[in-house]
Amino acid sequence: MKIVTVIGTRPQFIKAAVVSRAIAAYNGIDEKRQMKECILHTGQHYDKNMNDVFFKALGLKKPDRQLCCGGITSSAKMLSEMLTGIEKVLKKRHPDYVLVYGDTNSTLAGALAASQLHIPVLHVEAGLRSFNKWMPEEINRMLTDHLSSMLFCPTYKAMENLAKENITNGIFYTGDVMYDAALSFGKMAEEKSGILSELGLQPEKFRLCTVHRAENTDHPERLTQIILALVEIAMPDCPVVLPLHPRTRTYIKNYNLNATIASNESLRVIDPVDYLDMVMLEKNAKTILTDSGGVQKEAYFFRTPCITLREETEWTETVEAGWNQIVGFHTEKIVESLELNPERSEIKEYGDGRAAEKIINAIVKSYEAGI
Repeated sequence: MKIVTVIGTRPQFIKAAVVSRAIAAYNGIDEKRQMKECILHTGQHYDKNMNDVFFKALGLKKPDRQLCCGGITSSAKMLSEMLTGIEKVLKKRHPDYVLVYGDTNSTLAGALAASQLHIPVLHVEAGLRSFNKWMPEEINRMLTDHLSSMLFCPTYKAMENLAKENITNGIFYTGDVMYDAALSFGKMAEEKSGILSELGLQPEKFRLCTVHRAENTDHPERLTQIILALVEIAMPDCPVVLPLHPRTRTYIKNYNLNATIASNESLRVIDPVDYLDMVMLEKNAKTILTDSGGVQKEAYFFRTPCITLREETEWTETVEAGWNQIVGFHTEKIVESLELNPERSEIKEYGDGRAAEKIINAIVKSYEAGI
């Protein structure tokens, strides 16, 4: 069996690491039944600190094919470049399946290219909905789900969302591969990461923030309001650590916000960190502020309260369980949310840490059944 895995962004590197490891485990059982995986990296994340360091930290093998689609400001042009490059690889490799993750341009491009060549699409993290079609991620995940033959859902809510769109075949509840990753890499981070000592941080005496979504970065008012909130809440005894995404750094410069950031030394801007360092920051932060879907979940996995800088989330169960507050971008709401302490409960539907294994088992059964 041959699979081409399409990845392009940091969260996809993490998910692919645990699934690729499950593929290796399956291949170790029987030499006659092998799953050959070709990893195709679109280059969507082109910054070295958001690419090479993640592969190294996660033990993910280098891509078999690397495209150069990063740094393209137009989504349409990026998709076009990806489609052309992915199609060439698929025509050469003739895979049985194309595996895609999440909701990025790389995800949609992989699904479209495979569908045009009548290759079944496997979608990990299917069925998620924020119900905000202004977000490109929402369009990407919806279209990918409708193109997919096998849809691996991290939650029961995701399955319900698919049913409402009349997608009822090829659906599997597996739990969340990101929970697999949290269990696997959490202990490794404690052993290998020195980020806390490097930055002079004490556990639960700093806040962590990430901002990269276009809905925030592409609008001066929204990004300005968020930065003003960070300046206000950052204190000498509880600084705010801001690993800065390359495109966010560009917008901060364009919006003349560097001086605002520099006005408070307790707002500490750093370069992007590798996954193990990020895990250590997430595990030890007093609070996480983010617009990232993946970081929202990781915050819960490490039982760190989360403030989401968006108007909605695809991970509604984190809000219902009290671990996540949806506050948007207004400075006052962000600051006020830090004073709240909602009642919190456990979330069971993310699975048992064996989501990747369940995904591989389902693929094998489908292949052997000729579906």
